[in-house]
Amino acid sequence: MSLLLPLSDPDISRIIEMAWEDRTPFEAIESQFGLNESAVIALMRTQMKASSFRMWRKRMKGRVTKHAALRPADMNNGGPHIARHRIPQR
Repeated sequence: MSLLLPLSDPDISRIIEMAWEDRTPFEAIESQFGLNESAVIALMRTQMKASSFRMWRKRMKGRVTKHAALRPADMNNGGPHIARHRIPQR
């Protein structure tokens, strides 16, 4: 999905917050906001300082908890991931 979607400042802040969280998979961001992993990366690149973006990318690279399919079974709780802090669907 492209970044041409009109995202409000609170939505952008929430996407960035979810992207920084270790236990929130990219699939949860996609289901809530319609942005796939590459769109989240592009959003983070445009909204963060260059040094913060590099630190985030280094931290996320290879992290299995950011992808629902790669998560250990005990983290899935037997069902899909549901974000605790949800923005109402519009």
